[in-house]
Amino acid sequence: MSPLLSEDEALILQTVKKAAAEKIAPRAAEIDELDTFPADLFDLFRELGLFGLPVPEEYGGVGARTILFCKVIEEIAAVSLSAANILTQQTFGIQFLLTAGNEEQKKRFLPGLASGELHGAGAITEPEAGSDQEPMRTTALVDGDQYVLNGNKCFITWANIADVMTVFAKTQPELGRRGISAILFERGTPGMRIGRLEKKMGLRGSPTAEVVFENCRVPRSNLLGAEGDGFKIAMKSLNHGRLAIAALAIGLAQGALDYAWSYAKNRVQFGHAVSEFQGLRFLVAERATEIEAARSLAYRAGMEYDVKGPALPKLAAMTKLFATDVAMRVTVDAVQLLGGYGYTREYPVERMMRDAKILQIVEGTNQIQKVVISNHL
Repeated sequence: MSPLLSEDEALILQTVKKAAAEKIAPRAAEIDELDTFPADLFDLFRELGLFGLPVPEEYGGVGARTILFCKVIEEIAAVSLSAANILTQQTFGIQFLLTAGNEEQKKRFLPGLASGELHGAGAITEPEAGSDQEPMRTTALVDGDQYVLNGNKCFITWANIADVMTVFAKTQPELGRRGISAILFERGTPGMRIGRLEKKMGLRGSPTAEVVFENCRVPRSNLLGAEGDGFKIAMKSLNHGRLAIAALAIGLAQGALDYAWSYAKNRVQFGHAVSEFQGLRFLVAERATEIEAARSLAYRAGMEYDVKGPALPKLAAMTKLFATDVAMRVTVDAVQLLGGYGYTREYPVERMMRDAKILQIVEGTNQIQKVVISNHL
């Protein structure tokens, strides 16, 4: 048992580890190949109660510590990043409500999201508004007791299956970024349609789509926080999201390194197991150290999140930056270690390498993380 976890937490992690080995790992290659959403794994996580981990008990969740949440993601990501992303994506939708929802909104939506009855999502990115939200064109203009929503969003994960989506739009376009608000958008609202589904290099099986809003009418009571709070809500919610992405990266890196090292122990060249060659041993030692350092940083940032400490934005950005860069290095090296075999789909490391790249991009690119870090020094 990890000294960082209580007995109950260790039991949850043990259950997840068993499910990862027996039910998720055998599906990993198929999910990547078919590029279809694994609804059976969503149901598995629902049965295990994983969606409720970050949700307080009063809203139907577990109220787990962030370190347990991160370790659960690591275990799943070690065998399938696409599967682990189911948990991080659902949490992405949950975080906006935890950050800025009022009591009525939390009681209305959080129990369903925590149980898995509802799918959650967030819609921030636009064709002209990625890292810079100033050019955002989506608007939500007041008409009586409703907002009229118009605009396009792109790269929205689960756009086609989300039951509740937090949409970021300008309620006061003349104010630029200060006019952005966050609004809860419910599935079935007339005027919303799904555009193209993206064909991605990695993280397949996690549908990512364009969303078009055409005169969609949303109750003003679905506003999170106050008008103009959208950018602040997004940035605060992303602190947790960056820890989740880091956990994905750590798990992915650990899975790739473990697989490559096991291969090296059984691959014989020049009369010796490849794992006996000093150059390779030094490389693996360096990567193992980097993974452990990323893990320690993630747990430190998780503690800061739990106590709502002032260093959270800096630590979350540092963790995301470091862990995702480590995952990219480890997976590239894993492919190299397997040589020609590593480049074939018969082995999982090429999938892991393709999956790793997106982690340096989502929740703010790693270049943006450096901006955040330097702003907090």
